[in-house]
Amino acid sequence: MPAKTYEILARTSDRTDALDLTDRVRERLVESGVRDGLVVVFVPGSTAGVTTIEYEEGALRDLIRAIEALAPEQKAYDHDRRWGDGNGYAHVRAALLKPSLAIPVVHGRLSLGDWQQIVLLDFDNRPRERRVLVQVLGEDA
Repeated sequence: MPAKTYEILARTSDRTDALDLTDRVRERLVESGVRDGLVVVFVPGSTAGVTTIEYEEGALRDLIRAIEALAPEQKAYDHDRRWGDGNGYAHVRAALLKPSLAIPVVHGRLSLGDWQQIVLLDFDNRPRERRVLVQVLGEDA
């Protein structure tokens, strides 16, 4: 069966914005009619990534602090020296996090844990409208 591809548009603010996409991805899964298979969530671009985490204030702050420790915004980046856009840190953070996520679909449901949500992290230094692709593969009900 061919894959079904959907697009989610997400407006983000600057500097490590985190958005919960779980309900929007679930809606696309239901719309697809796929009962068993796989959902792939992918954000095009080199300054954003997708992951899972419990989407609550404390866990999000902890994640953002950990990412800041790995790729500090105020560090000197060769990318910034070359392009002058000040978002070298965002490229490094996105590369560490990765742009996609695959989630198994079993009996028409995303196989997420009870406290696990699908989260878009935008690291860029300016607000963006992000396109997020959701591709559903598998067998219909």
